[in-house]
Amino acid sequence: MPDCNVKLLIQYEGTRYSGWQMQTNGNTIQGQLIEAIRRVTGSEVNLIGAGRTDAGVHALGQVANFIIDHPLEPERYASALNYYLPEDIRVLESNSVHLQFHARFDARARQYRYLVSEQLSAVYRNHRYHFQPEVDFESMQQAALMILGDHDFSPFCVVSSRKEDNVCRVQLSRWYRFGPLLSYEIRADRFLHGMVRSLVGAMLNLATVNPDQNALNLTLDSFSDMMINPAGKRVPFTAPARGLYLVRVTY
Repeated sequence: MPDCNVKLLIQYEGTRYSGWQMQTNGNTIQGQLIEAIRRVTGSEVNLIGAGRTDAGVHALGQVANFIIDHPLEPERYASALNYYLPEDIRVLESNSVHLQFHARFDARARQYRYLVSEQLSAVYRNHRYHFQPEVDFESMQQAALMILGDHDFSPFCVVSSRKEDNVCRVQLSRWYRFGPLLSYEIRADRFLHGMVRSLVGAMLNLATVNPDQNALNLTLDSFSDMMINPAGKRVPFTAPARGLYLVRVTY
């Protein structure tokens, strides 16, 4: 059988893992998938992921691809890989795509979700961020609207991973409330390292009702200034990884 480019749609709970990307001494999502592919096919492959989620981050719709010369039908990889994968990693779909397809570089947009709970939970403690201070939801929504469009997001990026061009085009930025659960949705053409968690941390702090609990002393005005004049600024607080989900990748 000639080379086949197999595309995977993957779901995982990131709690036990050191992130997506392979590491020398770390249990990673990519590493688990490569090992499962090796056990199914006997082959070592280069598995390309659409997004390099950090340690503790979850995914509902991660996408990856690999090229392989093997007789297994592409549609059967999902069930075959799931047999060898741990229960907190599932391949939802597998199919054949053209040989030039690249899960990372061909992506047109990625969408993330961040969950914040105003109530403690024994069941969901690894799947959302419990934020105790009372927040002004309307202030969070106003800040979310400022994020829309093209902006230099370097203040919301891990300094060591800043690039020459830190401009991202944000197509969706909105908070939703479901009782004590707050959900932030953001979609953009690209994301900087730590960007979503840093944005969430900033919005939660500026919306904190009690000034004594606003660790960053942020306001809507200072947040707006950061969006308009980003040079030299850095938000020092990022929300924890456990509340973040890669929801979908658009091609």
